[in-house]
Order: sequence, then C-alpha cells, then structure tokens
Amino acid sequence: MSNKRDYNKEHKDNDRKYFYGFDIDVMHPYMLKSFIPFFKTGNMLELGSFKGEFTKRLMPHFNDITCVEASDEAVADAKALLGGEVKFYNALFEDLALPEKYDNIVLTHVLEHIDDPVSLLKKINDEWLSDTGRFFLVCPNANAPSRQIAVKMGLITHNSAVTPAEKEHGHVITYTLDTLERDARAAGLNVVHRSGIFFKALANFQWDRLLQTDIISEKYLEGCFQLGQVYPDLCSSIFLMCEKGK
Repeated sequence: MSNKRDYNKEHKDNDRKYFYGFDIDVMHPYMLKSFIPFFKTGNMLELGSFKGEFTKRLMPHFNDITCVEASDEAVADAKALLGGEVKFYNALFEDLALPEKYDNIVLTHVLEHIDDPVSLLKKINDEWLSDTGRFFLVCPNANAPSRQIAVKMGLITHNSAVTPAEKEHGHVITYTLDTLERDARAAGLNVVHRSGIFFKALANFQWDRLLQTDIISEKYLEGCFQLGQVYPDLCSSIFLMCEKGK
C-alpha cells in the first residue's frame, strides 16, 4: 500500500478549515511584527508558502524571495497572487537542492506537517541557512488556552493531541515550547530567541465570527499580542528565532 501524501488534498477544508480569517487577518500581521526586529539584510526563503498570503507581507521587506511549496495547486494560486516577483519551487523539502544559501528563512505553521521534523531542521541548518543568517520558526501551540478549554470540554483528549481533522490536514505533531526547542537543538540550530504570538482563549472559528463585529478593537488585538509576550506558553503560536549552529 502506498503512503504517498496528497498535498493538494491536505490543504482542502474539512470539518476544520485549513486557513481561517483569524490566521490571515490577525496572526499573519503579528507574526510579521514579531519577525521584523530580527530580519537580516539579504535574501529570504519561505518554506511552505501555501497560496502566498504571508509571502505578500514579506515582499515590502525583501527584494529577493524564494518560496518552496509541495502543493502544485497552491503554487498556481500564489503565482496568480504575486506575479513574477517571487521564485517558486514546487517540490518536497526532502527532495530539494537549492542553488544558494539564505540570510532569512521562514517556516510558519509547517513543521507540524513534517514526518521527520528534525531532518528538515538539520537540512535548514546545514544546507540552506547562511553563516550569519536567521531562521524564523513558528508552530501552533498545544498549550494555547483555546486548546486547553477544548480538552476540558472533552473535545480533545489532551493538549498535544493531533485531532482527526488535523490529521486530514497532514498534521503529525502538536508542539509545545519545550518540544519545539528540543527538535531545533537536536538539529544543531542555535536558539537565540523564544516567544509566543498572540494570547488566545477562543477557537479560530469563534474569532472569525467576532472579527465580523465591532466587539474586537485594534487596541484589544494589540493587547492580546503584548500579553502573549508576557505569557508565551498561552499563545496561539510559539516562535523560535534561530541562528546557524556549529
């Protein structure tokens, strides 16, 4: 029996959306805001670019962007959105040989989809990250309050569980700060900065409904972002900024 994954299918909505409005309208801007202080002058590699929504936010900051995406359908959508200003590779990370090294590498909400995450992180450290480059790693957080509430409601068995809907989207792990840093260090990366992105007590579908009302203000969103920096383990996503390890 073949275990070949269908990356186009994994990106389709099921009982759980692949991308919520909350992801694009709230998390993307705050991920970028978290990254900007650490950006290096030079080129950018985005691994797992999906349909290019986050790539578009990176474009004002970099003239040289390369994207890698396994789904050919997502690549087609990204090219239609971004035009010819970005280089694309429609390939699996494990099969990919890139012609250069990169001063900035972004991997957001992708590592949880990878069957052998340490091998990918090691490839980033050993082959793709420049000697003075920086690697920006973001994953969904198992300990987000919204997820812990779901456990108490009996909807999820435990914080780090991979739900059936997440499995359909290709998730193989749900990280916490300590397990994410464990894998980064096992790959040889030097973890320089660790934080969380956006304090989150509501599920994504609940946020999508609220964002259509006037209940949530820009000041409230900024407050959730700042509170997340105080309590990173209670954030929607966890963030490591790494440099090349020896």
